[in-house]
Amino acid sequence: MSVATVVRVRAVVDGVVQGVGFRPHAHRLATELGLDGFVGNGSGSVFLEVEGVEDAVDVFFARLAAEAPPLARVDTVQVERLPAAPPAGSPGGTRRTRGFAIVASRPDVGERRFVAPDAATCGRCIGELFDPGDRRFRHPFVSCTDCGPRFTIVRTLPYDRATTSMAGFALCALCLAEYEDPADRRFHAETISCPHCGPRLWFEDTSGVQVTGTDRALASAQAVLRSGGVVAVKGIGGFHLACGAGDDEAIARLRRDKHRPAKPFAVMVRDLDHARSLAVLDGDEEELLESPAHPIVLAERRVEAPLSPLVAPGSLLVGVMLAYTPLHHLLLAPVPGADVPAPGPLVVTSGNGAGEPICTDDGDARRRLGGIVDAFVLHDRPIEAPCDDSVVRVTGGVVMPVRRSRGYVPLPIDLGRPVAPVLATGGDVKGAVCITVGRAAVVSQHLGDVESFETRRALETTAERLAGLYGVRPRALATDQHPGYATRRWAERAAKGRPVVHVQHHHAHVVSLLAEQGRLGEEILGVAFDGTGYGTDGTDGTGGTIWGGELLAVGADPRDVERLGHLREAVLPGGDVGVRNPWRIALAHLGAADVAWDERLAPVRAAGDGELALLRRQLDTGVACVLSTSVGRLFDAVSSLLGICHRASYEGHAAMELEAAAWRVTPASLPRFAVGPDGVLDPSPVLAGLAEQILGGGVPAELAAGFHDVLADAVVCACVIAAGRRAVTLVGLTGGVFQNALLTRICRERLGEAGFEVLVHRVVPPNDGGLSLGQAVVAAWPATSGARAPGEER
Repeated sequence: MSVATVVRVRAVVDGVVQGVGFRPHAHRLATELGLDGFVGNGSGSVFLEVEGVEDAVDVFFARLAAEAPPLARVDTVQVERLPAAPPAGSPGGTRRTRGFAIVASRPDVGERRFVAPDAATCGRCIGELFDPGDRRFRHPFVSCTDCGPRFTIVRTLPYDRATTSMAGFALCALCLAEYEDPADRRFHAETISCPHCGPRLWFEDTSGVQVTGTDRALASAQAVLRSGGVVAVKGIGGFHLACGAGDDEAIARLRRDKHRPAKPFAVMVRDLDHARSLAVLDGDEEELLESPAHPIVLAERRVEAPLSPLVAPGSLLVGVMLAYTPLHHLLLAPVPGADVPAPGPLVVTSGNGAGEPICTDDGDARRRLGGIVDAFVLHDRPIEAPCDDSVVRVTGGVVMPVRRSRGYVPLPIDLGRPVAPVLATGGDVKGAVCITVGRAAVVSQHLGDVESFETRRALETTAERLAGLYGVRPRALATDQHPGYATRRWAERAAKGRPVVHVQHHHAHVVSLLAEQGRLGEEILGVAFDGTGYGTDGTDGTGGTIWGGELLAVGADPRDVERLGHLREAVLPGGDVGVRNPWRIALAHLGAADVAWDERLAPVRAAGDGELALLRRQLDTGVACVLSTSVGRLFDAVSSLLGICHRASYEGHAAMELEAAAWRVTPASLPRFAVGPDGVLDPSPVLAGLAEQILGGGVPAELAAGFHDVLADAVVCACVIAAGRRAVTLVGLTGGVFQNALLTRICRERLGEAGFEVLVHRVVPPNDGGLSLGQAVVAAWPATSGARAPGEER
């Protein structure tokens, strides 16, 4: 008989493998296969050794990644063959240990790797939450290796209970027994807890009076919500402000006190059936809602949905999310024995004031939110990182991130090759930073618009935290070229002798798309449409026009970029004042197109007393005017011209309402953009046609659809001209304008029909939330000769 060969193998597993149940997975697999050895956490990797019959060891490694836990992501498994140890009892040498163990973490093993995102409560934990016979019945912090907070509680790596905000909650005997039991799904679950261990929940009114005990606290909160109040609820990544989604008065008050007059709110519901009652959902949208990330999904609102019109005024969409923490599930369910029925759908929005970061600290929440809410639901588990809810939209079967945060951050983006460690600061809108680690980039959570000291400090703190987690000291900083950006000033202040790379705004957008798609090193025609980006077409190659309607060719070296086309320049009067008043932009565009300001046109009628004469003088003199190629501003102009939106209260307001008007509408026939051989798109024929048809009784919705239609045709025409110059067939659609699902779908279809391969965003947002990724790549890329910046001579 042949004797089976015994082998011993050492391995280091990289990827998202800490805090996701990977060590218990390895333990169960090794035990099943009769292997000896051990597994533990390194600096960010998992290290292990297995010994046993060679065939069994081969099966172990084949199944280790293939059957990894649902929250894990295995990037690499580095193996090393070792001499097999002699069996126990053999004379001399190292003895072979019997069994397989989870051993203490060793921070010295492996490079620092990646933290898992927070994950929504799994089905089994929800079952326990509502099972009167379970010891975790109605425990607001129930979790296991497959769910619960991760990124928002970790302080440092390796990921162990002692390095998270759960460190202060000692395990009771029952939880400790589960934690140490290989057969239990909470085996080495670092967030394990129960009503005896804590954390604990309480209710507090704005005068500081507390109601303790989970059910008493929840019943008190539900009573406030039922009476039309607003409650601040401490979650896993910050506070939410919640009120009844059908309560006009409560929502109106929340809008007034939060200084958010029109921007849509999201709605939270108990389960998928309740979500279906609010929105028309397809299979992709339902799958997203129930995914571990549980994002807000923008979907078409049902006409009969029991929602206040104040939830999302001017929009056909509603942002829906399912309860994703045990506390949410309890808040939306009846309290046993309580007289107050459970609330229906809740408006749930970030716990902050206008221009501020989300609140994460109890004291800060009391100070900043006390004038907005009637009560608080608090708990004693600290939040280590602010993390807002993610927002996604499905268009043409593609999941497009609108805001990337909880559930997705800090998942790394593979750059395909090692790069230098760099910190990128992003832009001043939809702030997010990025660091590069080895061959990966880590984009931070959404941190909001950089309007206040508090938000700027949140960006700096987040950058310091990410660098600390991954043991990185950036060798350079990357930032936007705009000299007025607070993020640029921060980068230059923080550099302290290190290089600062200034990356043109739309160049960064295009490179971010290449990076997230794993296509770095390929040439692409990037169609970058947004609201504002600092151009480099001045006489000295620096600032000139405000860009925003760009066709850029990015080469195999992602720093090599050439401007091949753009929207024709138009005057933008008054800077931010113009952005907030689309009627001003509409009249400026009409003037540039030689279209008279007929008093019957909507933007003329929208001008207040004296405003029209003031605007005319401003355009005649050029005072406080800049040239702009922004497609975002063109959307604003058309929205006002069609009588849809004249005053914008948030970024993209007029454009979103224009898209809503055009949704599922047959487009009117309009003149086409004039596209020159130089790739310049002139909207004058379109604007003249719109004005003529609206004065002739044209239907605004049909004209809105027609505008989308002719703009998509102009994109295809410009790309065909550019491809003739650069022989490139790969096209990317990026920038905030491509959050517009209607425009994105038409452009994808028609570019595909023209023979192009089309990339759209699937990982980071097309808006400025993805900007830091492109900046980081441009700054970190290995140096080669011949790279150009936008505006440089070829």
